[in-house]
Amino acid sequence: MARTKSNYFCSECGWESSGYLGKCPGCNSWNSFVEVEKVTGKTKKKDQPSRGNWVAGDTGLQTGESELVSLTDVTAEAVLRIPTKISELDRVLGGGLVKGSMVLLGGEPGIGKSTLVLQILGALPVNSSIYVSGEESPAQIRIRADRIGVERERINCLPATDFASIINAVSRHKPEYLIVDSIQTTYVDEIAAAPGSVTQVREVAAGLLRLAKEKSITVILIGHVTKDGNIAGPRILEHMVDTVLYFEGDKIHRYRMLRAVKNRFGATDEVGFFDMSDKGLVSLDKASELLLSGRPMGVSGSVVTSTIEGSRPLLLEIQALLAVSSYASPLRTTQGIDRMRLSLLLAVLDKKTSLNLSSMDAYVNVTGGLRITETATDLAVLCAAVSSIKDIKPRYDAIILGEVGLTGEVRGISQIERRLTEAKRTGWRTFIIPSANKMQLDKTDLGDRLEIFFVSEINEAFDLLFP
Repeated sequence: MARTKSNYFCSECGWESSGYLGKCPGCNSWNSFVEVEKVTGKTKKKDQPSRGNWVAGDTGLQTGESELVSLTDVTAEAVLRIPTKISELDRVLGGGLVKGSMVLLGGEPGIGKSTLVLQILGALPVNSSIYVSGEESPAQIRIRADRIGVERERINCLPATDFASIINAVSRHKPEYLIVDSIQTTYVDEIAAAPGSVTQVREVAAGLLRLAKEKSITVILIGHVTKDGNIAGPRILEHMVDTVLYFEGDKIHRYRMLRAVKNRFGATDEVGFFDMSDKGLVSLDKASELLLSGRPMGVSGSVVTSTIEGSRPLLLEIQALLAVSSYASPLRTTQGIDRMRLSLLLAVLDKKTSLNLSSMDAYVNVTGGLRITETATDLAVLCAAVSSIKDIKPRYDAIILGEVGLTGEVRGISQIERRLTEAKRTGWRTFIIPSANKMQLDKTDLGDRLEIFFVSEINEAFDLLFP
């Protein structure tokens, strides 16, 4: 007689254990084990599906032994990419979708994931795709398709969550593209676990990966994210797929960012910008102008700098507000930059200037919802902070770049030519940059009418910015 037994899986790497473990032996993550019920007992062996047999079914997928292949017998072929005709998405993917690849698209509910895949389907040939919807009815999908202007005949909808139904539909219609919305609602009936559990997500993803590789079908999976911003399910899911995309942004605001954190066929850390309009997602090619469009004029605590997102230079505004604290321990609050990095920079500012920051709260914000991970914006953060403390308006037309060391020196940064070229394209002519980059710029032709100031120490930058 069958009985239920509990197993534990690591939500980060999929490590299985018969009992709960505080630390995972596989990936060293703490408190990552979740309980999964498993049916065990005396069941006829012939009735137990072996691992992988439920994937094959009647689809013609290969089972059994595999043959060795020598690389000398493999024909070198160029990667076949299919443009989606969505310029920002193609930028992030590296030129388009790759035939036979599996893409994981994650994001918060309502951020625009389903809208994006509908627009992708609208650019693909008729009857070449299947849209598996486990969360919305065909009527709801039709309403959205009509709203964003996607032709109905381009979308073949399959309202199903059972993996066997998906496999059978693929076997009958032989699509070139398969969209599964979402991976958390799809389940394998032979596995005694709830949809969305670690086991179900792992096995469904394994089956779809096998389908993609053996049938050369491009598979796009939609995944929900947890409160920590990670895709729900085991971390092994991200290891299995070829590309991982995160849709970011605030549901209240219109702008969205699509970020590639993994891409076997292109660059990682690429970012695409979109405007969520009534007609769907619109690509924004001139992102720098967008990020600076609402910048106030003639106010203290606001400066402009440049950062590199993937291969793309972006101009952005950094705002700082410093005020006398009413707490024993002053607050250090950030949006878009690392809080510990801000504490380090303020300590340098306190040490190397006559300013006393020990009793002041500090709030720093990167406008536009961007997250800065590089140190090339350190000097801009300090200039915004000094402007706020002294309530002095900085030079409105200057772009500030430079990494700040613990001794107050301004260190050189990478890709300085690309940053200045992007700024020049958008109309900026005045720059405050590290002296360490002077030799590099002397070999670069950036044209005339650029006013470049080189600084080697933070106080030199303050003297230039606050005359």
